[in-house]
Formats: sequence, structure tokens, C-alpha cells
Amino acid sequence: MTVSSPGSPGAGVLEAERKSADSAPRGTLGGERKHAAEQIALALFIGVPFLALVAAVPVAWGWGLSWRDVVLAVVMYAITGHGITIGFHRYFTHGSFKAKRPVRIALAIAGNMAVQGPLVRWVADHRKHHKFSDKEGDPHSPWRYGTGVGALSKGLWWAHMGWLFDVEQTSQEKYAPDLLKDRDMIRVSRQFPLWVAVSLAAPALVGGLWAWSWQGAVTAFFWAGLVRVAVLHHVTWSINSICHAAGERPFKSRDRSGNVWWLAIPSMGESWHNLHHADQTSARHGVLRGQLDSSARTIRWMEKLGWVWDVRWPDRERVAARRAA
Repeated sequence: MTVSSPGSPGAGVLEAERKSADSAPRGTLGGERKHAAEQIALALFIGVPFLALVAAVPVAWGWGLSWRDVVLAVVMYAITGHGITIGFHRYFTHGSFKAKRPVRIALAIAGNMAVQGPLVRWVADHRKHHKFSDKEGDPHSPWRYGTGVGALSKGLWWAHMGWLFDVEQTSQEKYAPDLLKDRDMIRVSRQFPLWVAVSLAAPALVGGLWAWSWQGAVTAFFWAGLVRVAVLHHVTWSINSICHAAGERPFKSRDRSGNVWWLAIPSMGESWHNLHHADQTSARHGVLRGQLDSSARTIRWMEKLGWVWDVRWPDRERVAARRAA
């Protein structure tokens, strides 16, 4: 390997490339490597809601849980969860339908409010996952360390949340170039901290006004803010870990993705994961009888309202062609 001296032409080229990379439009506030401050922020985003979830059981049996908190938590869970499943995943990552500009922006904001990372980062990671699914290069495969019990246990931890702390991050330019050309999406993605604040503050504000008390604001912040974020985190991450290590595989796919029925409702249809990997652009994941998929149902309503179009609905022939032998 040759090293260019500061005054050589090679050094000038390298410096120009570095400046070009630094000035490139990015969908996140950070770079392609996580710094210490980002790692600390990530730990707080994960740890604080999780601690609230751990505290939820004794709190629920004691004081501080009302029907008001339940309603707010369910509504916020539905909005932010579908922001991930319909917006970040089926629309922005896989292009399962086309949408009007206000709908695009609303889906991007709702996904940011799920506190799972900025839009562009989320999409880049997920596209890379599909390119290398359960093979070397997959950001979060549970089979990363092997197939033995010990290796799989370690791999499940990695796939669930360990990978989030990897210093090396997926290239936005390589895996999400379309989003980097969209000024609206860059703007919303870079506003991630703002929408995280809104996601936590909105339930507290509504809860306080609804109950007309500070206690109403505090309990709403706890249940519809922190606990809701924690539950949604672990449901989403379970698709990466559990649904790539267990479940039925009625469809042909080149990886180990499986359908896990008991996650279908909380994951809003995402746990019908085997079909998704067999037919990545399909707007519906739960295609068999009795497979609930609230994300697909919501997309259908949006289509009827004229908000989205060119929806990639699977027909019988398409589903049959992907059936496992």
C-alpha cells in the first residue's frame, strides 16, 4: 500500500473525495461510523423505555394506570407502529405502492416517531438485510455465529438488538440513494430527534389536558410514551431475531425466515415473515386464510381513499408460485 505525501497529487485527490463525502446529502445527522455520543444516545433510547417496561408490571398492579392511558398507548402504538410497517418497511424500503407527497411525509414522520432510528438509516439497513439475508453481510442475522445452541443464543441476542451498537453503519449512498435525492425525506429523516421528542411529549400533553392534572400527564408519558416505545422496539426486533430462527416456512425463500403467528397482531402483520422474504414487494404479508395483517388492511383503506395507488397486491397465481414444495 502506498501512502501519499501531503503535497502529492494523490493527497489532493483523497482530500477532494473526503470533502465530497462530507458534503454529500445525508439522511442522518451522523456519519457512516457511530461516535461515542451516538452510542450513548442509542443506549438511552433503548434503555430508558426498557426500564419503564420493567417497571410497568409493579406500577400496573399499584397505581397510575387508567383507561385513558390504555387508549393513548394503543393509539400511539398504532400510529407509530404502522409508520414502521407501512411507511419505513413496505413503502420506503420495498416500494409496495405509490403515494401522494403528503402521505409520504406523514409516513416518514410516523416512522420516525417509533424511535427506531432515522428514515434513511432504517431503510438502508433493511435493504442490506434483504441483499444478504442470513448470510455474511446481513446486519442482523441470528445465524451469524453458527447453528449450535450456544452460537444461536449469541446470534439471537445480536439479531435482536446487539447489531444496533455496531460502529460500522450501512452506506446510505449505496442502499438508499433514492431517498437521498428526495429533499422532503432528507429533511424529515434529519429531524429524527425532533420527532422523538414529539412522540414522547404528545401523549403527556394529551393525557394532562384530558385528565386536567399533572398526574394525567405523568402517567400518559409513562404508558403511552416510554412503555409504548419499549414494547414496539422489542416487537419489531423480534422480527429480526425470532422470525429468522423459528416459525413455519410455507413459501420458498433463500433464507430462514419463518411465520410466527403469535406476533401477528402486535407486529401489525410483519411476523408473516416467510411470505415477505419470498415476495419482498408484496403489500400484504399475511396471504393465507386467517392470517391477520392490519398493515395490509390499512393500505387497502388508503387505496380506496385515493391516497396510494399501484399497490402490489398478491394474486392467487403469484402466491401459488411461491409455495414451498
